[in-house]
Amino acid sequence: MTEDRKSHWEDVYTTKADDSVSWFEDSPALSVSLITRAAPARGAAIDIGGGGSRMPEALLDLGFTDVACLDLSAAALDVARQRMGEAAGRVRWIVADIAAWQPDRQYDLWHDRAVFHFLTRPEDQAHYAAAVAKGLAPGGIAIIGTFAPDGLERCSGLPVMRHDGHSLSAILGPGFTLLSELRHDHVTPGGMVQKFQFSTFRKD
Repeated sequence: MTEDRKSHWEDVYTTKADDSVSWFEDSPALSVSLITRAAPARGAAIDIGGGGSRMPEALLDLGFTDVACLDLSAAALDVARQRMGEAAGRVRWIVADIAAWQPDRQYDLWHDRAVFHFLTRPEDQAHYAAAVAKGLAPGGIAIIGTFAPDGLERCSGLPVMRHDGHSLSAILGPGFTLLSELRHDHVTPGGMVQKFQFSTFRKD
């Protein structure tokens, strides 16, 4: 399963321009706003499925001193590294499948914009939840963005699971407190509106 996923996303990032994929955004302004509102310690942060996004720069600009970016696609991470230039040296780049990855340390912030909804198997969701529990420091903040209950059922040719704060809470388990939920209409480069939700959790 990991190899199938990896092949799919490597193909996406080697055949499509970074700013042409449906999830592209010029600036992660919404995520920055949610992070600022949650005000986690500005120590260590990890961006799950960061790909070629602008999130690593945003985390550095927010004052996080220890930033990691994880993605299944090495090609996607190369997009971000090349764009950032020398600043890329301030980021730890991790090529891994979140459905199989084991964190080797803890973070103050766990950010995931549009990865979790691709995990449609209960065992993959359970592994993700275990990774958050292991990888997030006590009192740390997890921000998870997915397609909303009325959002798309497929994306990038793959089936997705739609969520809200309550369904995510059920998967993460009792060790996390849901702090807030926010609906968001993401406009793709092609002008299509996608229904998203962002849920913010604190690890107890």
